This record gives sequence, structure tokens and C-alpha cells, in this order.
Amino acid sequence: MGLISFIKDAGKKLKEFGNRNVDHDNSNVVQAETPTAQDYQAALLNYLRDFNLKSDKIEAMYDGNGKVTLKGEVDSELEKARIITTVGNIHGVSAVEDHLTVTNSDGSNVRYREVVSGDTLSAIAKEMYGDASKYPVIFEANKPMLKDADEIYPGQKLVIPALK
Repeated sequence: MGLISFIKDAGKKLKEFGNRNVDHDNSNVVQAETPTAQDYQAALLNYLRDFNLKSDKIEAMYDGNGKVTLKGEVDSELEKARIITTVGNIHGVSAVEDHLTVTNSDGSNVRYREVVSGDTLSAIAKEMYGDASKYPVIFEANKPMLKDADEIYPGQKLVIPALK
């Protein structure tokens, strides 16, 4: 449990998280209708479902200022980390407060690593595991958030699972 920080202006844009709409002649920027707490919850849970992450036992609350609180149960440490990073890598989210319980903990140690300019998954694998050829382990742990090993961006937080 704890608070994990993210870069608020990085990540996937969801309309519920304060993204702006431009009118048809591009002359005015207008704020979309203010979403309700239920809109945020639904958007977060739908986003997790889009990635096939098990969110049926999770509550997700957004405070309107960038912090998401996650409560509920997940199956594994890896699934927990994947859910946290998927939510945290939404544009407009600056922190995820973790109150998730792992029901089937295997004792795996999962870490997080923020991508910086010039990073590649191979370079991160070399740094984290001492072997650049282990980048598929990182890629698989971050699927389906990552669709291509070459499409990481500065500010994105990745799950770094322990090697088996």
C-alpha cells in the first residue's frame, strides 16, 4: 500500500480527466461538461477492462486534482502493478493511492521504472536485469498498455517484474 507518483501531463488522454475540446472552427477552446465522480469511476474501470485487466473487484476514485485511489482485490502482485501503472499513465493522473489487496500472492517482487528521454526497453532491461536481451519480460509485463516495444515515452511508468 502506498502512494505512487506519476507525471500528470503524460499518458493516454481520457475526456473525463480534464482534456479540452476545440470547437469546429478552432477558434475557441471549451471545457467539456464537468464529469461526476461516477463518470470518473466508470471511465477508469472501462479503461482497465479495455486492457483485459481484472477490475471486477476494484473501486477507483478520482479526487479531481490528479489522485486516483484504488481499493479492492486482485489476483497477483503483477496484476496489481499492471493496474496501478495503467491508471497512473492516464493523462491528468499524478498519483495512485494503492489500497489493493493481493489474494494469491506468490511473493514476487515487482518494481516500477519511469521512462526517461533516450530509454529503450533493451536499455531498461540492461539496467534492471543486467541483460538487454531480457526486454521481452518488461514488454510482456506491460501489455496491453504497450502494443510495441519501441513505443515508450518519457514520463511513462513501467512495471518491472522479478525474473523467474
